[in-house]
Amino acid sequence: MEKQTPMEIRLQKYFTDCGIMSRRAAEKVIEEGLVKVNGKTAHLGQKIIPGKDRVEYNGELIVMQKTAEKLYIMLNKPRGVITSLSDEKGRRCIADLIKDIPGRVYPVGRLDYNSDGLLLLSNDGEFTNRLTHPKHSIPKIYFVKVSGKITSEQMHKLTSDMVIDGYKIEPVQVDIYDITDTSSILQFTLFEGRNRQIRKMCEQAGLRVLRLKRIAIGTVQLGDLPAGKWRHLTAKEVRYLMGKNKD
Repeated sequence: MEKQTPMEIRLQKYFTDCGIMSRRAAEKVIEEGLVKVNGKTAHLGQKIIPGKDRVEYNGELIVMQKTAEKLYIMLNKPRGVITSLSDEKGRRCIADLIKDIPGRVYPVGRLDYNSDGLLLLSNDGEFTNRLTHPKHSIPKIYFVKVSGKITSEQMHKLTSDMVIDGYKIEPVQVDIYDITDTSSILQFTLFEGRNRQIRKMCEQAGLRVLRLKRIAIGTVQLGDLPAGKWRHLTAKEVRYLMGKNKD
């Protein structure tokens, strides 16, 4: 009988199969030189043989665990915490908050260092890929506290066509949640979510962000989950996020 040749797969697909990040995110970290294969810096488009080639990301060995239980976690990320499992600068990471999770999980998307709120984590590559894909249609909802009373001109600016980093962003729904003499709380509903998009939008509108908190992804709400704590998503929440149950 002819000996079967081990199947090669693209490196970015390996990251997705391991549940670490989406293919697009994997392509980015590969381009940034953060991935090594058999001790050598990887390149985009490179193929590997799972179980044979040694893959490292940020110095950490990445191993495919097909038999691992699929985990879907919601974390209330505090401000001043990196959305990463390690940090070369020694800053506090989400890994410090999820040590008691019964399995290895990875962040699905990101929240800035100075932002807080709902962050999803999983070891399911399909789940991660769906939620980080550009065509993902479930909105992300944020409370944004800005300094001063927002003006009608500033509101018009936020809800008008806007270019961020040379890219025309998709329309964003912005509603006033509360106004005091010293600050305003706005609710942003994003269907796209580019890098630091809300902060850059506010900067263009002449608004200074005091706090930015993600409170929901579609119907999946942060609720009263304490800062720094996590919980398992319900089966209904997972089905909704996977597009299998929009009820």
